[in-house]
Amino acid sequence: MRFWGLRLETNQLDLFSLSEISSAPTTRTPVLLMDEKTLTQWKSQITIHQQQVRASKPTQQATLFQMPSAHVDPDVIDPFNLSPCSLSFYRLPTDNPGEACLYFVIDIAANLLLYIGETCKSNKRWKGVHDCKQYIENYLDLHYRYELKTAVNIAFWWDAPTKTRSRQRLELALIQKWKSPFNKENWKLWGQPFG
Repeated sequence: MRFWGLRLETNQLDLFSLSEISSAPTTRTPVLLMDEKTLTQWKSQITIHQQQVRASKPTQQATLFQMPSAHVDPDVIDPFNLSPCSLSFYRLPTDNPGEACLYFVIDIAANLLLYIGETCKSNKRWKGVHDCKQYIENYLDLHYRYELKTAVNIAFWWDAPTKTRSRQRLELALIQKWKSPFNKENWKLWGQPFG
């Protein structure tokens, strides 16, 4: 580097004191991975819960007064009955930003609902940064490591409310019902092994 005709030698380590340099960690914290047995058990527990939800009939609460029904009843939506799409759907050319919807990330090979989300612009939501993309990538990498079959897709529910608050309430009711492991609301229950 030159300064007023003088040549100055600089080094990035000059920015820190000798004590700061010597106390800096020299190794990274190792990343712990689930072993194959633990991964299989983790998936099995969630699948058992979700299949019990599918098999059980929702309880009907009797009322004395006629109550207005919600736009969509969460007990009517079965993500496993929706048509799956590729996770790269958002790369397809389109002229519009999309519609309001709920979306479900499902590993069809394991019959496992991984994530539930909502958006007002279905074609835009996944184009940017989305934490779930990283969870899916880590999930797939672990399956490849152990040579386990997986088929992660996305499915859409197009009858979602257009009003954000109503859509978010419906999303939360579904997250609580299905206990999807990639949604932060369920991390205490299933852990966060892919985050």
